[in-house]
Amino acid sequence: MALFGDTKKKEASAKRHTGRARAAKPAHGTAHDVIRAPWFSEKALLATERGVYAFVVSARATKADIAGAVKEIYGVAPRKIRIVNLPGKAKALRSGRGAGRRSARCKAYVYLAAGDSIQFV
Repeated sequence: MALFGDTKKKEASAKRHTGRARAAKPAHGTAHDVIRAPWFSEKALLATERGVYAFVVSARATKADIAGAVKEIYGVAPRKIRIVNLPGKAKALRSGRGAGRRSARCKAYVYLAAGDSIQFV
């Protein structure tokens, strides 16, 4: 028994998952409730060159729901999905009426396989 063997490194590299994200088939007509709109910002548009697309999603949507909705709406299967919860922020109103509040929102970054793309019309 060697103390400094590298058998664990070989086992870990063999177990890497290179498949696609699990997709739950959404109920009829609910795909647009899960994915509300694409998110267009400078950072998001630069990421589309690398196959990463950003969407505004429902706060209750899971990764499987988002994967199923992307597959239904755009016809491509995502490789990976990351979800970001953005908190609401207090902002000063220009009218001098004090402070207002921006609503909280939820974004999803959808990673596609090489060669896949989404066309926004």
